[in-house]
Amino acid sequence: MAKYLEQHRVLIAVDCIIFGFDGAELKLLVVQRALEPQVGNWSLMGGFVEKGEDPNHAASRVLYKLTGLKDVYMEQLSVFGRPNRDPVERTISIAYSALINIKEYETQLSDAYRAEWIPLKDVPPLIFDHDEMVAAAKLHLRYKAALHPVLFELLPEKFTIPQIMVLYEQVYNVELDKRNFMRKLRSTGLLVKQADKDKEGSRKGAFYYKLDQETYKDKFSSFLHFIPQP
Repeated sequence: MAKYLEQHRVLIAVDCIIFGFDGAELKLLVVQRALEPQVGNWSLMGGFVEKGEDPNHAASRVLYKLTGLKDVYMEQLSVFGRPNRDPVERTISIAYSALINIKEYETQLSDAYRAEWIPLKDVPPLIFDHDEMVAAAKLHLRYKAALHPVLFELLPEKFTIPQIMVLYEQVYNVELDKRNFMRKLRSTGLLVKQADKDKEGSRKGAFYYKLDQETYKDKFSSFLHFIPQP
């Protein structure tokens, strides 16, 4: 079979942007780069697409190799292809993003490559154009969370309204009015109030809620916006 003889070699990479919530803080999963250039600096989970490999499979393989996480659903976010983005060789990267409940995956996390959850507000500068990737993923997350109740998937089976509020505040980097937020939240019909309370935060405590799964499925495509102008 004929080849494109006059075309130049371009490498294809994948990079994984994994956001997680532990019930108190929104975090980003990063690793310390194991090779030059910028060895030891903080990086997203990245690697090259192998010959004959599908990019989606490559993203899952790279994520598992560097962190131990598996069965994580990742959404293809965008392509980053600035000619000088990698100083070693011309490389185009396909970025993938995911949003997970940290506690559901904490037993899987491997320390082989020093993968670490860092609060989003404290993430240090990342290598290459990885900061741009994270910024794009944050914007995409904000857009999705304004249209659909996807952030509820980060919560434990039982949760409090303050937990939900903290999550939305950290995703959008805003300070929400508590009464207005609670009013909008309750109007969705998504929550089922429980009899017990979480008393760790105060003596009075906050009631636990559970997500009404049927209502969640019905309203997934017609979610009431919590945040204006996402």
